[in-house]
Amino acid sequence: TSRLAPGVHMEEAGGLRGVHFSSPDSSMSFPSSQLLVNCDLFPKEFSMVLTLRVTRNAPKREKKQVKGDEQHGRIILGLKLSEKRLHFVFKGHAGVIKHWVFRGIQLADNQWHTLVLAVGSHHVRLTVDCNSPLEIIPSGPFPSDLNIQGSRFHIGSRGRWKGLFSGLLRQLVLVPGSDATHHICPSSDPHIAALSVPPRLLDLPVERVSVGLERPCAELHQGQLWFNPLKKGLYLCDGTTWITVLEDHKRLDYVLEHQVLTTSSETHDVEVFIHFWVPGVGLMAAMAHWSTAFGSAVYLWTKKGFQLYQNISTYGALAWRHFTVGKKTFLVVSNSGGAPDSRLSSDSDYSVIYKWSKRRKQFVQFQTLKTHCARDWEAFSIHRHTYLAVANHRQGNNNHTINSVIYKWNGLAKSFEVHQLLPTSGAYDWEFFMVGPYHFLVVANAFDGVTTSVDSVIYVWINGSFQVFQTIKTFCATDWEMFQIGSRVFLVVANGHRLHGNGPSQYTINSTIYELDIGGQLFVRFQDIVTYSAVDWEFFSLGEEYFLVVANSFNGESYSLNSILYRWQGYEGFVPIHWLPTIGCSDWEFFSSKGESYLIYSSAKAPLSKVFMLKTY
Repeated sequence: TSRLAPGVHMEEAGGLRGVHFSSPDSSMSFPSSQLLVNCDLFPKEFSMVLTLRVTRNAPKREKKQVKGDEQHGRIILGLKLSEKRLHFVFKGHAGVIKHWVFRGIQLADNQWHTLVLAVGSHHVRLTVDCNSPLEIIPSGPFPSDLNIQGSRFHIGSRGRWKGLFSGLLRQLVLVPGSDATHHICPSSDPHIAALSVPPRLLDLPVERVSVGLERPCAELHQGQLWFNPLKKGLYLCDGTTWITVLEDHKRLDYVLEHQVLTTSSETHDVEVFIHFWVPGVGLMAAMAHWSTAFGSAVYLWTKKGFQLYQNISTYGALAWRHFTVGKKTFLVVSNSGGAPDSRLSSDSDYSVIYKWSKRRKQFVQFQTLKTHCARDWEAFSIHRHTYLAVANHRQGNNNHTINSVIYKWNGLAKSFEVHQLLPTSGAYDWEFFMVGPYHFLVVANAFDGVTTSVDSVIYVWINGSFQVFQTIKTFCATDWEMFQIGSRVFLVVANGHRLHGNGPSQYTINSTIYELDIGGQLFVRFQDIVTYSAVDWEFFSLGEEYFLVVANSFNGESYSLNSILYRWQGYEGFVPIHWLPTIGCSDWEFFSSKGESYLIYSSAKAPLSKVFMLKTY
C-alpha cells in the first residue's frame, strides 16, 4: 500500500524492509470479496507465498499469526507459525476444524525466509527458501466447497487468536490455481525470493542513475538504476540482479563469418567460459582435440578473435567442462585414448582435472580420475555441494553397458570422490538442470552393443542421490539441452542414427523437443525436427527472441552439410531461418562479448573451427 496502517510500522533488518505489528487494528482486516471478486468459494488449489523474519526472543509457546479468514467470529482458514512448526488451519466438512502441521522447519534464527505453501488436489507441500519441499499426506483433500461468503481476511492477528505476529513481514501473496514455487525458484537469493513485495518496502531511490558498460548489483546497490549505452537499456537493481526496465531489444538480421580458427587437430568439443583471473575480458575457449601430438588448446578471446593461450596434453580428448569450487577455477577433460603410461590398464582411460594457478597463470594438473572412453563431463551444485558427472561410453571395444559415475567434492581432502554409480548404455552426454526446487540430471544413452534404440534416462535428486524420474526412447542420443521460454520448460535431444545389429544405419532421423507437463510430472513430445546424425544442440536468446542451432554431422554420404539455426515461433514451435555450411560439425557454443553475440562451431573431421557473428538490428 502507499501508506502504513495504524498499529503497523516499518523496520529494516539485514538490509531489507519489513512491517512489524505493534497492535491489532481494524485496517489490517478487509472483506474477502475485495480479493476474491464474485467468488463465494475459496479456491481448492492455491499457494500462499510469504517472506518473513522471526525473532528468537519471542515466547516459545506463542503462535505467530500471519493470515486468517473469519466468518461469524469463527476461523475459516489461516496460517499460524510457531518456532519450529507451520500450522495450516481450515474448516473442513461438517464444520470440523482441521490442522495440517509441518514440523521441524526451523525459522527462529533472526534471518529472512521465504515460504511457499502449495495446496493441490493430491498434495500439500511447503517449500522453505527454495529447498526441497516438505510434503504431508492428509487424510482427505482440501474442501472444494469452502464457503467464504461474508468473511474477512486478517493479517498479523485476530481477536480470538492470542498475540500478534511478532516478527517482520515483507511479502504475503495468495496465488489461486497453481503451485507458485516455480515462479520464484530457483533464485540467486532464495531467502528473499520475491513474487510481489509492496512498493513501500522496496526503497527505490530512482534519482540514483549510473551510466556505463558494467555495473555491480548487490544488496547495497538495491534501488539503483543503471543505463547501459551499448544496449540502450535501463535496469533496476533488486539487490541481487539487474531487472530490465526498458531495453532496445535485439533482433537477428543475418549471420556473418567472423574467424576461421586453424587448430592442431580435429575437435570434438568447445567449452567457452569467463575466467575472472585473466586480465581484461577473460573470455576463454577450451578445445578438445583428438590428436595426442599437440594435445588440446585453451584460447583467449581478443580483439582479433581467439588466440592460443595454453596447450594441455590430452589423449583422444572428447569434451571439456569448466567449473568453480569456491574461488578456485577448474577444467576437466574427457580423455578417450588412454594415458601414455604403459603400466596403466589398456582398457581404461584416465580423465584429468586441471586447476588454475594464479602464480603460473595457467591451468595445471590437479587430479586424475579413471574413466572409460569418457564422452562428457557435467559440473553442478546441489545444496552448496559440488558434483561432477562423467559419461562413460564403453569399456574396451564392446562393453557399452557400464556404470557412469557421479563424483562429489570433499572439502577436507580437497579432491573429488565417488558419490554414486548409475548404469548407462554407451553414455554420450549429461545435462543438469533445475525446475523450481527440484534437481534433475538426464543422460544421453547411445548404444547397448546391439542397437541404438535405447532408453535415455532423466534422474531426479531425492534424499542425497539421483533416482529414476522418467525414461525416453532415443536413437543414439548424443546430446540433451534444457531451456526455458517464459515459465515453460523444454528438453531437446540430438538423435545420431538408427542401427540394429548388422543392418544399415539411418542417419536422417528426427530429433525431438520435449516439454515438461507440470501437472502430469513428466516430459511429453512437443516437436520433431529432421536432423542428420545430430551431435549437439545449443539454445540462446537475443533480446526477446529464442533460438536453437543443431550440429548436423553426417547424412550417410558426406560430412559437408548445413547445420541449421531455428527461431522460436510460439505455436509453430521452432522454424528454420539460417543454413550454416559446416564440415563434420561436432559442437556449437554461443557467447557474447562487449555487446556483440557470436556462435562458434568445432569440426570432428577437419582441423578448423569457425566463429560467426550474429548481426542484429
